Amino acid sequence: MNKPLRRVAIFCGLLVLALLVRVNWVQFVQADELKHDIHNRRVAIERYSTPRGNIIVDGKAITGSTVTDSGDFKYKRTYKDGKMWSPVTGFASQAFDSDKLEKLNDGILSGTDDKLFFSRTVDMFTGGKKKGGDVVTTLDTKAQKAAFDGLGDKKGAVVALNPETGAILALASTPSYDPSTFAGMTDADSKAYNALKKENDPSEPMLNRALRQTYPPGSTFKVVTAAAALEHGLYTNIDAKTNSPLPYTLPDTAGLPLTNEGNIPCENASLREALRWSCNTVFGKISADLGNKTMMAEAEKFGFNNDEVDTPVRASESVYPKDNRPQNAMAGIGQASNRATPLQMAMVTAAIANGGKLMKPYMVEQLVAPNLSVIQQHTPQEMSQPLKPENAQKIQQMMETVVKEGTGTNAQIDGVTVGGKTGTAQHGANNKDNPYAWFISYAKTDKGTPVAVAVVIESSDTLRDDIAGGKLSAPIAKSVMEAVLQGKK
Repeated sequence: MNKPLRRVAIFCGLLVLALLVRVNWVQFVQADELKHDIHNRRVAIERYSTPRGNIIVDGKAITGSTVTDSGDFKYKRTYKDGKMWSPVTGFASQAFDSDKLEKLNDGILSGTDDKLFFSRTVDMFTGGKKKGGDVVTTLDTKAQKAAFDGLGDKKGAVVALNPETGAILALASTPSYDPSTFAGMTDADSKAYNALKKENDPSEPMLNRALRQTYPPGSTFKVVTAAAALEHGLYTNIDAKTNSPLPYTLPDTAGLPLTNEGNIPCENASLREALRWSCNTVFGKISADLGNKTMMAEAEKFGFNNDEVDTPVRASESVYPKDNRPQNAMAGIGQASNRATPLQMAMVTAAIANGGKLMKPYMVEQLVAPNLSVIQQHTPQEMSQPLKPENAQKIQQMMETVVKEGTGTNAQIDGVTVGGKTGTAQHGANNKDNPYAWFISYAKTDKGTPVAVAVVIESSDTLRDDIAGGKLSAPIAKSVMEAVLQGKK
C-alpha cells in the first residue's frame, strides 16, 4: 500500500474508532441523562402512551387515566376528590411534570421502573399491553375526610399517625387544589396551573402545610420540655411541687418577666398541673434550668434538626435552635426560634403514646406490579427512643389530665382514653397577627394506641380572642381520632 492510501486508511480508521467511542458514550454513559432530559419528547410520549398505574387508599384507586386528544399524548391523569388527596398524591401533568408520590414513584406508575422488568418481559411474550404498577398507601379514607372537612375553609394542616408503626393515616392541608385541572397541556390547563402560583394566589394552595411549612409550636412543645425534665432527672414525680416562682424573670435580662395567660395557679405547680393549666413560667424555667444544649439534644431525639425525614416525600426541617439563655427559655415553651411542622408534632405525640419509642413515619405500604405481585413491602422502622417507657407513661398521665379537666376537654371521646395538649402560638411582630391554634393528641383503647394527631390552624375567620387550640383544633383532632377508632371496630 502506497503512502497516501495508508494515510487515508489510518484517517478512516480513526474516524470509525471515534464514532464507536461516541456511540458507546451516548448509549452507556449519557443514557440515563438523555432518558430524563426534559427536551426528550420520546420519553414523555411513551410515559403517556398507556394508562398510568394508580395510587391506592383502603383498596380503592384515588387516581385514574383518561384518553385525551392533546398533542402527542394519549392519556392524562385523573383524580377522585383531588383537593382532599393532593397533599398526598401531588400531581402528574403532561405540561408541568409531577411531584410528591406521583413524582417519587413515577417509574412504577408509568411502568418504566426496572423493578417491573419481569412483568414487562411476560407481557412481551404474551402480547399483553404495557401497564403501570400501583402505589398502595397507608392512608385511611375516613380519617383523611374527617381532617379535610374539619379544616374546611381555614388555613391549616392535620397529620395523623399510627404510633405503633409510624404509618401516616391522614395528611391534610388547606387551602388545597385539584390536580385534575392542569393534568393536560391545553391553554386551560396552563391557566389553571398559573392561577395556583404564590404570586397569583397568596394563600398558596399548592403548599403542603402538613410537611413543608414550619410554625412556632407554642404550648404543645411543653410535652418535649417535660420529657427533658424527666429524662435528665430535674424532676421525677409529676405530682410534686416544682421550683417555679411567680412571677418568673427570664435569665440574663433586666427584670423581664415571663407571663402566663391569665391568673392561673402556676406558682410551684407540679408538672401535671403545669401542663393542665399550660404554665409558661414553669416550663420556661425548666428549659432555662436544663440549658440549651440539653434541650436541643432532647428535641433532636424527637426528630428536630433533622433535614432528612422522608415519608417518602421529604418534610421540611423542624428546628430547636442553638440560642442564648432567655431565648432558650422561650423556645422551651414553643416560642422564639422554635419551629415545627405538623408532622413533627404528630411524631412527638406518637412517641409519647408509644411508650417513648418513635417510629419512622411513612405513607407507602407497598409497590405492586400490574399482575398484582408485591415488588416492595415497607417494614416499620424505629427512628429513636426519646423517652424511657416509665417517663412516657408519666407524660401520658399528664396529657390525659389536660383532656379530662384542663384546656383540652373538647377532645374527649366516650369510652376512650384521650391525651392531649393545646397550644396557641404567637404570630407576627409583637404578636400583632392572629395566633396559630395547635392541638396534639392520641387515643388509647384496651387494644392499643392506634392514632396520634397534630392539628394546626394558621388562620381562620374566628375572632382573635376566640382563637385557641382547645376551641379550634381539638374538635378536628377528635373527629380524626374517632374516624380511626371506628375503622378498628
